[in-house]
Amino acid sequence: MQETIRIIGIDPGLRRTGWGVIETLGNSLRFIASGTVTSDGDMDLASRLCQLHDGLADVVHQYRPDEAAVEQTFVNKDAVATLKLGQARGIAMLVPARAGLPVAEYAPNAVKKAVIGVGHGDKQQIQMMLKILMPKATFTGADAADALALAICHAHNRGGTRMRMAKLAG
Repeated sequence: MQETIRIIGIDPGLRRTGWGVIETLGNSLRFIASGTVTSDGDMDLASRLCQLHDGLADVVHQYRPDEAAVEQTFVNKDAVATLKLGQARGIAMLVPARAGLPVAEYAPNAVKKAVIGVGHGDKQQIQMMLKILMPKATFTGADAADALALAICHAHNRGGTRMRMAKLAG
């Protein structure tokens, strides 16, 4: 007998960290909620990271997911921006891990491939496909939409991911 699994997808960012929660039962997907946790750009880095942590912790506490998926960091030309994104990503991984959730990581191209069928697509294509896959889904922007796409990617790949996690642990 299959069980319903609640998944949170997290799209890390220092200004805006998107989150999306879905449930999966077999091949069916159901939208639960989505949103964005923001940090105050006028504050120091440590305070901003605390804002992200506390906001994500509230989301995890409220929606009680079973598993989490976080986007892998890509390296860009601006080393300082990449480092700050990495710190925000650390928060995005820490919060669900502290809640006892398994955390999977996915490259942006893997997420796009899982949602739109190809590894190179734009944000509008992702948002259109989200509305097709989950007509009741609502999202306030690209960050929340990307987080929902991460959750969907994990729903499609979680069996293999769980087996890989078990092998690493064993």
